[in-house]
Amino acid sequence: MLKRLLTRFSSIFSRKKDFRLASFNLDYQLYKALDKAGRFATDPSDFFPCLDDNTTHSNFDGHYVYHPAWAARVVKTIDPKEHVDISSTLHFCTILSAFTKTTFYDFRPAEIHLDNLTSLKADLTNLHFDSGSIASLSCMHTLEHVGLGRYGDPIDPDGDLKAIQQLMRVCAPNGDLLVVVPVGKKRIMFNAHRIYDPEEFMSYFKGFTLENFSLVTDDNNFIYDASFTTAAAQRYGCGCYWLKKQQNDHR
Repeated sequence: MLKRLLTRFSSIFSRKKDFRLASFNLDYQLYKALDKAGRFATDPSDFFPCLDDNTTHSNFDGHYVYHPAWAARVVKTIDPKEHVDISSTLHFCTILSAFTKTTFYDFRPAEIHLDNLTSLKADLTNLHFDSGSIASLSCMHTLEHVGLGRYGDPIDPDGDLKAIQQLMRVCAPNGDLLVVVPVGKKRIMFNAHRIYDPEEFMSYFKGFTLENFSLVTDDNNFIYDASFTTAAAQRYGCGCYWLKKQQNDHR
């Protein structure tokens, strides 16, 4: 039964690919017919067929579009003199540096050269910063990977918890910490990532208050001020936590 289904699906996908290739060829023939000036040479060896982009709407990954947009707005609200980001998407630190002095750290440092941005190496499970020294800090869509070996880091089932403790330690009293992780039905998808129960994840941050929780849902929608109940109902949601360290917490 399974073999027949796989054969059927393979046949359907093959027909769709054939149709897209035929459409590509028709477009190319039309281009050649219309290209009277010949400003660009059209050599088949330079073909780069893009067969899946002819869609009604622009497709995008809600996790990686919405969460940096959310974080940039939070940082603008905080208005820090300097922001430190640890291992988030490079799109965030590079754009943030346009209006805020930014230092980016990663286990695999990025060779990026932009004004107002510094890129350096750091181990999230053993941060070299002094305790309570960073007033504006982010670590987004990263903790779920720590300890799974995906990026060459040591295997450690509690690697994410150790990283969380480090973030809590270096964040300054009354400082702001932005954390983003997958949320929904709690499970591990080795060696890609963990998915957290949203309320349980919040319980890891003793001594921090929640300023805002926002969510990217399974259907690619963004909810500002979402509930943990809605987040827990997702299969692979994106939970965005704006946390503030309590003034009297000097851990």
